[in-house]
Amino acid sequence: MHTRLLTLLAALALTGGATASAQYYEIANQIPNLITPALQGGFNYKGFIEAEYLHGVGDNSCDFFGISTVQGFRYSSWFFMGAGLGVQYVHTSPAEDWQPTYYPGNAINRSSRSGCMVPVFTDFRFNIGSPKGISFFADVRLGASFLVTNSDLRINEGYITNNEYFYLRPSIGIHIPVNPEKNTSAFNIGISYQLLTANYWDSWQRNTTLNALGVNASYEW
Repeated sequence: MHTRLLTLLAALALTGGATASAQYYEIANQIPNLITPALQGGFNYKGFIEAEYLHGVGDNSCDFFGISTVQGFRYSSWFFMGAGLGVQYVHTSPAEDWQPTYYPGNAINRSSRSGCMVPVFTDFRFNIGSPKGISFFADVRLGASFLVTNSDLRINEGYITNNEYFYLRPSIGIHIPVNPEKNTSAFNIGISYQLLTANYWDSWQRNTTLNALGVNASYEW
């Protein structure tokens, strides 16, 4: 009885192992089939160029004027993923009674009310509705933004002192195809929210967030 049971368990183990090996082999064989179309443009390469304006909200408010580009692949009629790079001119709003009291060193020479930031991000875009007509989109950018000017940014009653920021910018809007029959190029108009984390210095040093709301317009091909 025990011999038969052990024989049966061994047979099941061998069968399961063979099945798992076959599945792993099948998955391994499918990987080139997934990668090759992307390399050859089979996933429908797409590019975007976008202009945006974002107005700061909250106590530590900054205004942003930016232009960016995104390159990637449309994996289906409703999903796109790519990588992007942008340039943003940022203008800050210090308090009216701003005084360089708590800032170490020479506050006047080391700070400015304007600067340049470079966001680098991954872009996820979802289209909602028929691609042959006016439809809706939802877009999420996630990455990092870098302050490329030498001076810190003077804001509210203190200063933004770090050069690297966490970057998040979700958007929603309208997708307008140029040629509904070909469905290759389109204009997009949307509203967006941007969040940046920052190292903030006033009477002490701490972390803060920069929040902004705005509009964007893009062309895709």
